[in-house]
Amino acid sequence: MAAPGPGGGSSGGASGGAPGPPPELHPRCGRLVSLSQGGRSAARAQPGQEFNHGLVLSREPLRPGRVFTVRIDRKVNSWSGSIEVGVTALDPAELEFPSSATGLRGGSWVLSGCSVLRDGRSLREDFGPDLDALAEGDRVGVEATPGGELRLWVNGRDWGVAAAGLPPRVWAVVDLYGKCTQVTVVAPEVAPEAAAPERGRSGGTPQAPEMEEAGGEGGAALPALPPAPPRAPPPQPRPDKFPESLEPAGAPGVTNEALLFHEKCGALIKLSNGHKTAERRRPLDEFNNGVVLTNRPLRDGEMFEIRIDKLVDKWSGSIEIGVTAHNPNSLEYPATMTNLRSGTIMMSGCGILTNGKGTRREYCEFSLDELQEGDHIGLTRKANNALHFYINGVDQGVATSLTPQVVYGVVDLYGMAVKVTIVHNHNHSDRLRRNNAILRALSPEGTAGTPRRATNATNATNAANAIGAAPPRLLFHPNCGQKAAVVNEGRTALRPHATDDFNHGVVLSARPLGDNELFQVRLDKMVDKWAGSIEIGVTTHNPAYLQLPSTMTNLRSGTWMMTGNGVMHNGTTVLDEYGHNLDRLKAGDTVGVVRRDDGTLHFFVNGVAQGPAAWNVPPNVYAVVDLYGQAAQATIVDEGEVPSVLGDGSDGDSGGGSPEGASPGASPSDLRFHRLHGANAVITNGGRTALRQNCRSEFNDAIVISNRALRDGELFEIVIQKMVDRWSGSIEAGVTAIRPEDLEFPNTMTDIDYDTWMLSGTAIMQDGNTMRNNYGCDLDALGTGARIGMMRTGGGDLRYFIDGTDQGVACSGLPPEVYAVVDLYGQCVQVSLTGASGPTDNSQSPGAGPDKAPPPSPAPGPCQRFHGRCGQNVALAAEGLGAARVSGYCHGLVFSRSHLRPGELFEVRIEALDERWAGSLRVGLTALPPPGPPALPPSLLDLPAPPTWAVTGAEVRHNGHQVRHNYGVSLDRLTVGNRLGVRRGPDDSLHLVVDGQDMGPAATGVAKNAFVALDLYGRVTAVSIVSAGGGAGGAGDGPSPTPSPSPSPSPSEPQPLPPPGGDGGDWGPPTFLGCHGKNILLSNGARTATRVSSYNQGLVLVGQPLPPGRLFQVQIDALNPQWSSSLALGVTGAPPGRSPLPACAHGLKRPAWILQRRAVFHNARKIRDLPGPSLELLPAGTILGLLVDGGGRLHLFINGRDQGAVAGGVPSPCYVLLDLYGQCQQVTIVAEGPAGGGSPSGDPRNRGDVEKADVVDGVKESLCWGPPAPPQPCPYQALCARFKDLLLLPDEYFAPEPRRSRCFCQGCERGGGRPPGPPGAPPAPGLVPLQPQAEAAARGGRGVAEVAPGLSRHQRRRRAAQPRPRGARARPVVAALRPLPAGPPQAPPTRAQAPPPRARGPAPPAPPPWCCRRPWDTRPWKPSPAASRSGSRAGRGPGGLRWPLRFGCVRAPSGPGPPR
Repeated sequence: MAAPGPGGGSSGGASGGAPGPPPELHPRCGRLVSLSQGGRSAARAQPGQEFNHGLVLSREPLRPGRVFTVRIDRKVNSWSGSIEVGVTALDPAELEFPSSATGLRGGSWVLSGCSVLRDGRSLREDFGPDLDALAEGDRVGVEATPGGELRLWVNGRDWGVAAAGLPPRVWAVVDLYGKCTQVTVVAPEVAPEAAAPERGRSGGTPQAPEMEEAGGEGGAALPALPPAPPRAPPPQPRPDKFPESLEPAGAPGVTNEALLFHEKCGALIKLSNGHKTAERRRPLDEFNNGVVLTNRPLRDGEMFEIRIDKLVDKWSGSIEIGVTAHNPNSLEYPATMTNLRSGTIMMSGCGILTNGKGTRREYCEFSLDELQEGDHIGLTRKANNALHFYINGVDQGVATSLTPQVVYGVVDLYGMAVKVTIVHNHNHSDRLRRNNAILRALSPEGTAGTPRRATNATNATNAANAIGAAPPRLLFHPNCGQKAAVVNEGRTALRPHATDDFNHGVVLSARPLGDNELFQVRLDKMVDKWAGSIEIGVTTHNPAYLQLPSTMTNLRSGTWMMTGNGVMHNGTTVLDEYGHNLDRLKAGDTVGVVRRDDGTLHFFVNGVAQGPAAWNVPPNVYAVVDLYGQAAQATIVDEGEVPSVLGDGSDGDSGGGSPEGASPGASPSDLRFHRLHGANAVITNGGRTALRQNCRSEFNDAIVISNRALRDGELFEIVIQKMVDRWSGSIEAGVTAIRPEDLEFPNTMTDIDYDTWMLSGTAIMQDGNTMRNNYGCDLDALGTGARIGMMRTGGGDLRYFIDGTDQGVACSGLPPEVYAVVDLYGQCVQVSLTGASGPTDNSQSPGAGPDKAPPPSPAPGPCQRFHGRCGQNVALAAEGLGAARVSGYCHGLVFSRSHLRPGELFEVRIEALDERWAGSLRVGLTALPPPGPPALPPSLLDLPAPPTWAVTGAEVRHNGHQVRHNYGVSLDRLTVGNRLGVRRGPDDSLHLVVDGQDMGPAATGVAKNAFVALDLYGRVTAVSIVSAGGGAGGAGDGPSPTPSPSPSPSPSEPQPLPPPGGDGGDWGPPTFLGCHGKNILLSNGARTATRVSSYNQGLVLVGQPLPPGRLFQVQIDALNPQWSSSLALGVTGAPPGRSPLPACAHGLKRPAWILQRRAVFHNARKIRDLPGPSLELLPAGTILGLLVDGGGRLHLFINGRDQGAVAGGVPSPCYVLLDLYGQCQQVTIVAEGPAGGGSPSGDPRNRGDVEKADVVDGVKESLCWGPPAPPQPCPYQALCARFKDLLLLPDEYFAPEPRRSRCFCQGCERGGGRPPGPPGAPPAPGLVPLQPQAEAAARGGRGVAEVAPGLSRHQRRRRAAQPRPRGARARPVVAALRPLPAGPPQAPPTRAQAPPPRARGPAPPAPPPWCCRRPWDTRPWKPSPAASRSGSRAGRGPGGLRWPLRFGCVRAPSGPGPPR
């Protein structure tokens, strides 16, 4: 078949074969270009001085099937490089011309030399001829096919597809670069596929027989069909394994000699099957000497392909394949081909070795060592000396471009590889039959003299639509995967041996899909042997000659697939969580795909639209179904058999390929990412998602920018969706005044030196220079799921928001129009826009955050709020207006949400006290932004060095140093109902306001952006905000007339932490979800979960979300000591059922907080140690509970006792998850009690009918919290007991266990043997020392003495005066675990002297091993209630028993600190 000429009669015109007039060039062009000859000739001025600025474009968009051709008229030798051609989607009327064609962005494809570039990035490095080598008079052209492909023409020869995925409307690009200085546009060319039928006809147009045949096939004649259009159908891509030119059999260069293995081969090789098969002898004894070569050299473009027939498992390594320049007749075969040191190129594993040395370590994704029997390996040497390897028909790219001219194919049957066979698709007769099939598939009229069948399904469909007839029925194409079969007249596809193989099940539709045509299949049969399931999508490849890969996601061009719940384009994931998970489909479910007329691709699951998955999908795509994994059989469902699923586009879809989905009740926002971006960035999801491709090999060049300038007060918010742990640094965000069209995207945005403001880590940078450090947030510390927002206020300030919390003013003086900028740097890989991008009401008040404002009220209400980040023992209530310390005496830090402005008053009212503790409220200002809970110190005085002013008692401290004494009223005297406020004066002074009375300036020189800090320390347990802004007295009420003695907030006030089991909303009875691990069996109405086998795959989730303040409890029913470790529990922020469950809880990829053993994990990373006992040591019958308080902190309960907050930042709603791992074999959800988590009385601290002594002493025995709790197990004792059981010795070998054993492990010694504290209190961190004044009062005398039972005062003095050896240390007296009688220690008490049973509650505190109080120890003193009631000075406990307390040392230390 002769190719058409560039401008002569061989070029087909629009009709009749006459050539059309040459097209013109656009008048807008590069600044050095001058046009002539009516816009058909272009020349670059000053060719000896300038080499660029010679860009010209076509005047009109390219017509499909027409070749835009130019002739090189003049070249100079002053420069390197030459002409560049291509296409662009940019309108030349609006284009700002770059210096060269490779600088075009926004949808541009350019061929330069042998390279193909898209938007400046290289796609291929070895395509076609070298354009730099073209001479004067040579012709070069480009063609944009209707299928969205770019083809290159040189001197009338088609060099094939250079790129795919072109939009429908493109302009031709010619760059007079380097040596090329002048070109002229010549007459248009038409592709040979369109011209061949015209040349094949002999006068008439034989259309009537074709119409009769088509009508006969369809069952009815179509006499009224309009004449077929003369223009060719879209040419389809052709694989490299077929000849590049479809010439007849008599063409030169084609011989009958088949490609076989050479008879001379390695020592252990045996040839068979006519030298097509090679096998290594003694494969279990020898692993090498298996080299075999082809019988002749390879031709240019010829495919040498083999199939692996047999492997053995004994050796490492496997087959190696390549080429060599050595003639097999004269070669002395080495043991392995990689030992040859000349003229040899081999692929081994996944790398390339040249002459035995590695030249490319990671050539492709696939390793030859991992291939299985039946896989295909091929290679070809192109005409440009480039060597390509193919694995299962998939081109792996250029291995080397320096292949010798004459090479033989080489196969080394090494290691596991035993037997291979040459796949013959290139002998003469097979090639002729294959070429004829390709011609029939590509040509609309067929060849001359041959009756043509209706092969162009697209034209038939369009013609049927034009006359109102039904289009041809959708069927599967008979060319399918190796392990697939098409039956039922093309309606059904199946894998006959689905239990033996899980892939090679790809099938395609027999014709392209029409616009808005639904292709839908029904799953008929599933197998449960494999993981994964059906995959569906579209491809631009014609199934008639596509060599199908093992899975469709291996195809690297023109393919869009939905796999699992993600979407992949050309083998790369572009959407992670798109829709329903296809891996969870069952037999009978349906799945479909449709390409709409606006170029968007939509998927459907059971008739439900999943939303747009891709944009700018070209027309004439074929539907693809991959029967992968569990999917064994599928049948095409006609559109009439299912309800209509195509929407009208009103559901958030809009034209232009950028649908805007608006959430119900929210106004849609037009904020998107701009189409211009960094080289490594990819924009998907209609401009809502940005990701960095090649994230493990590239860490920068991924800048994205908003599509328009931000409005005043408008929030631009993104959420981090994906991160990698390969790099340091992370996302950077900010704004710029540079328009996206004017921005030349650098490597990182901080390289811009004008009109740019960025936040990088904690540093605010302007124009690349750091202007401020230690900003309120650290972007490098954010993880997956974190939200980052940017806002330019009406005053020109830039504010950042982290998870909706305002971080304050970052910088000021921004210009009016700024664009949001995000740099996907380092660890950050993918972000998406959230729904919070509309204008917000807080633009007029820069100090307010984006959270909800309080409801409007006629009376002025509080305008301040507490910050969401607070101490670990604090619970916030009433939308941040109240704060309460729920346990302990410290860790009660709270902060104001915004900075304290000059003249503003921040005032709180004390709501509750706990008289068991000493110390009181502390208040002050700090310039340190509120950090997260793990970073907060236990008290205000322990805040780190940044400027902090604190008032404690009557002292004023600055950065921990005392600066004033006796200031104002002592805060230790405040009680319930008193108001305490902080005002910042206009002169930057700090004033304290008590009950409306200003105490005067406490400090001066306060920092500008300072937060109010309160420390709920000691006695004060609850406060509420009452200030209304700048007033002096605040808006709060006066002191309460009847203050409540309860240590918790009043019942009329909002409870910051509801008691476990309290009302947490309409939750309903919790049950386990049906989606669980494969080893789980549910029973008892889905309230009991049992692991029936193995030690893992035991994940279960609760179907109902956990409301804040509601306690969820589960009981361990059975343990299996065969395994180690035990139950893990936690919460997840993702709704269950969206993705398959992993083998264990640590495999969850979504936001999850897991408690296991003695650690707390967040997203599989340990964040802290778990307080209380280890979960793996809990016995059967233990009840575990989880509760999320109003501040988003997760609490752990063991047998009804709160172990304290173990994690923070838990989202709402969240779902409880349990992992029945290791020993834990069965759990049951515990039914809730009426009010108290199983106890009718609830928490005694919240009761109003108990005495104050009961509250002080602890919970009475009758008022238990939940079910009766056994003593908390000691980890050391449990370990000893387990070791004792493992010895397998009789009990007689061990001493009998005492009735009340004493443990000396660190935990028990630190605990001092005290019984557990009241509910809600964390595990005791150690004994609190007594105040020196209390010690003197308890001793009743002077000096330092040791109190011992049974000694008089005189005896104790004599004992203290006894001389001690020189250098002797003071003897510490360790507190006993139980009280001793007042008599001598040797005499046990008689029955009459036996003490009455002691009530439950905390025992009197014992001092530490040395009694002298540390000067830096600021913990409050907790007096002994029993001693205070009985008046005993010797520390009497319950029942009048003396405690062996030690109040001092025999010899007092000489200085501060412990005695030496």
